[in-house]
Parts: sequence; structure tokens; C-alpha cells
Amino acid sequence: MKKIIVENFKTLFYALIIAIIIRSLIFQPFYIPSSSMEPTLLVGDRLFVSKYSYGFSRHSLPFSPKIFSNRIFENKPEIGDIIVFKTPSDNRTDYIKRLIGKPGDKIQIINKDLYINNIKVIKKKIEIKNKIYCGNEIIEANFYEEILPNGTKYIAVYKKEGTMLNTDEYFVPKGHYFFMGDNRDCSNDSRYLSDVGYVNFNNLVGKARIIFFSSDKKKGSIFKFWMWKDSLRTSRFFEKIK
Repeated sequence: MKKIIVENFKTLFYALIIAIIIRSLIFQPFYIPSSSMEPTLLVGDRLFVSKYSYGFSRHSLPFSPKIFSNRIFENKPEIGDIIVFKTPSDNRTDYIKRLIGKPGDKIQIINKDLYINNIKVIKKKIEIKNKIYCGNEIIEANFYEEILPNGTKYIAVYKKEGTMLNTDEYFVPKGHYFFMGDNRDCSNDSRYLSDVGYVNFNNLVGKARIIFFSSDKKKGSIFKFWMWKDSLRTSRFFEKIK
């Protein structure tokens, strides 16, 4: 009996070690709790983030232990990447946003248009019938296809009324990055320097890769299988994130 208990303990221990290694070095699952990245990411999306994309920092590990101060095996991110990072305010809370500015870039919104290094980002209005949320509120919004200087395309959403018209100039410091949510007027991001601001390279956790599961909690709990027909967004299962 004692031998069986010891063997079971060993099995659980090794399984835990393997799980920690996979979570820390390869892929980590994340849940989307807010509407700040709609329509790209919806509340209830569950996705895998690749931990190796930009190398590893202490934030790659559970509880962010202060084992090393810089990144190892580092790779620089590209604008347009959707990235999970630890907020600079507490180095603990996970945020997910789109990378808009790299070190040395100047970012500004002028007359509702996004400028990177004084060049206006191409923005084309498109017609989409999707509902857009800001928290629990459905908002009236315009949808645009934006094209970043490196060719990355995505859909950005701006309120029809009350959108951010103009901002100050943001100069991204060395070793830092500037992030924005695709749901522009419902995102706490680098535009708000006292809350998020510029994000240190070491705070990057990983790159969002694929949605492996998605459910709409407004239409039912995933624990109520008889509501799955309405609550599960099966069309989003295993959808690649762009």
C-alpha cells in the first residue's frame, strides 16, 4: 500500500513539473475577461499564448520570481502583434493588447486618426453588423480596417459619438513598447500613462496565437450543457489570431 502511494505521488509530482515547464516555456492558456480587444477577441475566448516568442523573463514563470533581471533568448516583437504583458503598475496583472509603437516611435491620435512617426495609419471604413460591447453596454460604433506600416491588417472600432479625437504626443522610451486595444474607446492601455503607460520589454509574457475555445456567458454557462447550442461559439474554435 505504501509503495502504491509513493508511486502515485511521484506520478503527480512529475506531471506537475511537466505542466510547469510547458506553461512557462512553451504555451500558456489565457481567458479574455473584457471587451477591450473586440472584435478581434471576445469576452469568453480562451486562447494559447506562446511563451517563447520574445524570449523569457521572470514574468514567464509562475508568480514572477526575481531569478533574473533581463530577458534571455530574446526576440523583438513586431508592431501589430497581440501580446500578453504584465502591467507596469503592479508587475502582476495580465493585460492583452495590440502592439502599436516600438522604442523610439512617436504615437499620436489627430482628428480621430492614428499616427505613427508622423505618418497616418491607413484606415478604411467597413460595414460589419457585429455588436460591440463596452463592458455590459452595447455601443454604437464605426468599424475600420487599419493597416500598420509593416502591412499588418486588423479591425479597429471607434465610437460614433464620444471617440477620442486628439491626444498628446507619446514618445516611446528605450526598451519599452506602446499598446492599444482594438476597441479603441473601451480600452485601458498605453494612452493612459498613470494606469498602463509604456510597457517594459521584460514585462512581455507572450504572443497570442490561437483561440482554442470560446463561449458567450451572456447566453449561458459552459457548465449547463443544454445551453451549449446558444453559448458555444464553435466557429471560433482553433481560430488563428491575427
